[in-house]
Formats: sequence, C-alpha cells, structure tokens
Amino acid sequence: MKSYMMITGATGGLGGAFAVEAARMGFDLVLTDVSPQGQTLADRLTEKFGVETRYFPCDLTSEPARTELFEAFREQELRFWSLVNVAGLDHEGAFLEKSRSQILTILKVNLLANMDISHEVLTMRDDSRKFRLINTCSMAGFYPMPFKATYAATKRFLLDISLALNEEIRAFGSVTALCPGGMPTTEECMRAIFAQGFWGWATTVDPYKVARTTLQKAMKGRRIYIPGFTNKWLQAISTCVPTISKVRYVAARWTKSQADLAMRRLFAGRKSPAEGPLQQKIA
Repeated sequence: MKSYMMITGATGGLGGAFAVEAARMGFDLVLTDVSPQGQTLADRLTEKFGVETRYFPCDLTSEPARTELFEAFREQELRFWSLVNVAGLDHEGAFLEKSRSQILTILKVNLLANMDISHEVLTMRDDSRKFRLINTCSMAGFYPMPFKATYAATKRFLLDISLALNEEIRAFGSVTALCPGGMPTTEECMRAIFAQGFWGWATTVDPYKVARTTLQKAMKGRRIYIPGFTNKWLQAISTCVPTISKVRYVAARWTKSQADLAMRRLFAGRKSPAEGPLQQKIA
C-alpha cells in the first residue's frame, strides 16, 4: 500500500519549500494548510515531479476541523511514513500588548495542532517503513525571549517533546527538531529581520536549502538540526552564558532595534511596524 509524507503549513514559505524539495526527492505527499488555494500547489508538484500530491484544507486552530481531517484520512485509508510539522504562528511584541485571542491562537497552532496531528498520524503510520517525524522548532526555543515570550516558550516545548518522543519511537522511527533562525518567507518576516540589523541578516537562512538539508538529516535520524554556521556558533556560545544575561540581552536588542526602525520609518514618512502588532507566520 502506498504511504505518504504529510506536511502542515504547506502553502507558507518554509512549508512550501518542504513540499517542493520533498516532491523533488520523489516522495508522495499529503499537504494541509488553512488556504483553499493549496490545491494549485499540489497540482503543480504532481505535474512537475510526477509524484502523487493530495491537498486537504484545514483550519488547524479548530479541533473539529482537525477531527474532520483525520476522519477523511481514515475513510481514504491513508498511511504515512513521515510527518513534517511546519505550521506555526507568532504575534511579535510585548505580552500585555497582545490580545487574548492572539495568545490563544499561538498556543492552538504551535502546540495543540502539532501534538494532535503528530499523535493521529503516528497511529496511521506505515509499519513497513521507518517513520520520520520533523518538528519545526526554532533558535528561539533554546532560551526565553522577551517580546516573543509565548512563541519562544512554545518552541521550547516542541524541542523538548521532540527529544523525548525520539526515544519513545526509536524502535520504529525518529524525530528531528529543526531549529532555524530567521527566514525571508513573508514581508513581515523580512521587516523583522531588517529590524535586527547585522545579526538579523547573519542568522537568516534560505528556506529551500533548510528544507532540503533537513529532509536529508531526518532520513539519517538526526535529533537536532540547526541550519547555518552562525546559528550553530551562537547556540554553542550561548550555552556558556547565564540564562538571565541572555534574556536581558535579547530584551535590550529588541527594544533598540524597534526604536531604530521606528526612527527610519519616521524619516521616511511611513508608519513604523512598532505602532501595531507584527504578525508572522514562522516556521
């Protein structure tokens, strides 16, 4: 029986990159995202790479919608040998400036949807193949991050559970925690990278290269993958720095970057993104 690699957040920047690179490798795919236009992507992948690609639109923040998705999988008797959890969300800025809805939505997408999909897809795995699970964590998951507090905390959760699940399923599979830096996937992400100055650009990685290399690492059972030499170096150095010092440094850098960006916007006669919530769909 044919089995598939499933990719969530498949119409986004990194999700789309994973879909393209996986199709290029010849993998049959099941894609899902909130966008109904995802079928166009699926059709193009099938046409260009000759792989079977199925698209299931789903609002991952909704438990009933996820249940309906799983029921569709079972009705069609789908089997999976891999899952790539890419769907993720952030509303950058101070915690008290975010609405209750924004905070809960981050938790629903980054945590509840990820865990729910991982659990259900694992129960529908193809027992004849080694199962490969990829969770898109983040460099933000390695330490607390002021002004990205909820997002960073969810990515820490994903990092920890990835390492734990890797041990639980090692008899039949592996879990890879992908921890990238910034990626130029949307205009909002580009603005956020620009606001970070030198370090923003130095830690930025190409989503297609990240997707391609992550798939290769996952096939070999890598537990954690940090793309980019600069990011690897920063993570190694940060282990020698007290957590409170890292937290204060991140807070100071974020505050300065937002002030600098606001000043540039002011001189350019344009509205600063610091004046309103910056929403990022991040992998």
